[in-house]
Amino acid sequence: MESPEPEQTPYAAITAQTSRVGRIYQAYLDKSTPFVTYRWIGTGAVLLAFMLRIVIAQGWYIVAYSLGIYLLNLFLAFLQPKFDPSIEQDEGMEDGSAGGLPTKKDEEFRPFIRRLPEFKFCILAGTGVLLVDTVLFDDAETDSAYDKVQIRALLVREDAIQSK
Repeated sequence: MESPEPEQTPYAAITAQTSRVGRIYQAYLDKSTPFVTYRWIGTGAVLLAFMLRIVIAQGWYIVAYSLGIYLLNLFLAFLQPKFDPSIEQDEGMEDGSAGGLPTKKDEEFRPFIRRLPEFKFCILAGTGVLLVDTVLFDDAETDSAYDKVQIRALLVREDAIQSK
């Protein structure tokens, strides 16, 4: 006797579709990993198109300014080390041990590791520009576009922080 399969709940169906779309997106990201130059050209082209749209429309300067701050924040995270050696030196001086470069063969050498890798920097920058451009596509509601950008930028930033 075959037992009837339980019906799938709407939440389970949405979760299944979301995970399927996430796997497809991740597959495309994995395929684009070796193409650094093309990835940056695409991000630059999207940013240039957004800038042209701002200049031609002569509006949404505050949104462009907010996007600039977001991109600057990403750039600074890209330039900073993941482990700050100056903080570790200060902690070592409090204990009485002086920090510095390794002097013996058995001491560990730690190379520079970025807080935000290049791949994530490029993807987050392109996603941010596309997100803002998509939000501003509907110019019927110019007043609420700033609010939409703030809320969506906050959600994107929280997602980036949680994925670390």
